[in-house]
Amino acid sequence: MGFARTCSVALVGVEGVVVEVQADLEPGVAAFTLVGLPDKSLSESRDRVRAAVVNSGAEWPQKKLTVGLSPASVPKAGSGFDLAVACAVLGAAERIDPRVLADIVMIGEVGLDGRVRPVRGILPAVLAAADAGYEQVVVPECAAAEARLVPGVSVLGIRSLRQLIAVLTDEPVPEEDPDEEGRPDPLTAGLRVPGTSAAAGLHGAGAQQDQAHDLADVVGQTSARTAVEVAAAGGHHLFLEGPPGAGKTMLAERLPAVLPPLTRQESLEVTAVHSVAGLLPPGKPLIDLAPYCAPHHSATMQALVGGGPGVARPGAVSLAHRGVLFLDETPEFSSRALDALRQPLEAGHVVIARSAGVVRFPARFLMVLAANPCPCGRFSQRDSLCECPPSAIRRYQARLSGPLLDRVDLRVEVDPVTRSELARRGARGESTATVADRVRAARERAAARLAGTPWRTNAELPGRELRSRFQAAAGAMDEAERGLERGVLTARGLDRVLRVAWTVADLSGHDRPDATDVALALQLRTGVPRGVPMAIGAPA
Repeated sequence: MGFARTCSVALVGVEGVVVEVQADLEPGVAAFTLVGLPDKSLSESRDRVRAAVVNSGAEWPQKKLTVGLSPASVPKAGSGFDLAVACAVLGAAERIDPRVLADIVMIGEVGLDGRVRPVRGILPAVLAAADAGYEQVVVPECAAAEARLVPGVSVLGIRSLRQLIAVLTDEPVPEEDPDEEGRPDPLTAGLRVPGTSAAAGLHGAGAQQDQAHDLADVVGQTSARTAVEVAAAGGHHLFLEGPPGAGKTMLAERLPAVLPPLTRQESLEVTAVHSVAGLLPPGKPLIDLAPYCAPHHSATMQALVGGGPGVARPGAVSLAHRGVLFLDETPEFSSRALDALRQPLEAGHVVIARSAGVVRFPARFLMVLAANPCPCGRFSQRDSLCECPPSAIRRYQARLSGPLLDRVDLRVEVDPVTRSELARRGARGESTATVADRVRAARERAAARLAGTPWRTNAELPGRELRSRFQAAAGAMDEAERGLERGVLTARGLDRVLRVAWTVADLSGHDRPDATDVALALQLRTGVPRGVPMAIGAPA
């Protein structure tokens, strides 16, 4: 009887569980049994592994073979166990020394010809292995750069099962035939999921942050530009309302470039989510810029918050983690999908319950909503171009529920651009680099103030802390408190006004919010003019 074991990783959301892959050979009729709650793709590994072993020059054992995945109570899905199963079988057959395999974690899919293909979720799988104390990991060669992002782990990138057998048995490592020059590497096909390209609105980090997207291109829109700057500095959610063509999408697309670069920990969080979703492009193992996700208004609730049949997948709110989620034509989204955003907006994560278990995805994002004032988009207090009946306007605006809008800190009306503004030459607004520098300085002030606390931005501060430890200057909140008494603001809205006021103070260089900072925060929150300049630091 032969026995061998090695390890792999089962992913549950973006969290991993180390799985021990055991292989046992006994005399009897040749058979291959796989146990341990495998899904369909994992059950099919029996045929893939057998063909890969034979085509790699090794002999397949003609005995009763049982492969167990332990712990058996954890559901296993995907083809990433193939490499571990193949090596465990070869170890039981004594082609490889079983003692060499015991402390190695192997992740990868094998093809029928023995080539090793990448799978989604390499980074979170290696993170789970490192947390469990494993120091050696074997992954496909094209995913080795992603695995090496985890410190303290020795990563071996291999291109075929033949190479891995040679490495583990101290034999000369065979050379693989190179691909034809100019042809794409077929092994990188496993890194992406079909249907998740930029056309689907699920853009990777930096997809919109090139030289062609600069805030200086936005004509006019002083109030909206100020709101974008405040949103970036404090992590506040933003609602832009205005007619078609006023520049709402332009402003949202330029917001990610204003955000500060991601920290190392944030980069690992974002990269892990995109790796699990199959959105991590080859050649860029680490995402260091804020992602931008803009799903179409026909997206379902599962597409927004995550889920789907079988293994739960991250949705748009998780793909926008530490970045921007832009919902254009927000009233056209289904009410169920929009109301499902309430929980991640407050908690910063999504919990999806399924019969097979509970999955948790991170979802701390900056949400930007954009909407027309009416179905035709021409409703305005200044003219009568709109032909929509009042009942249609009320129904259209009521599609955005009060509880959802109450969680949005900034609400700005984007006015149509006039002919004189378009024709004006040499009067471009501030560039993205200039605004980003101010935002970075404001974030540093907030970080210094919040040092020693679990919060990093003003938008994350809970109300009790705002009222006890981070109060405004004496008398600065009087106007906001009167708004609470008149019913203009809710208790949550009053807290959000104070959060925004702290961000305005950080941008202006004030030690704490004064009456002018609170007035600007109220103006951005309610849309009602308060007699203060809309530009940060502008003279009164």
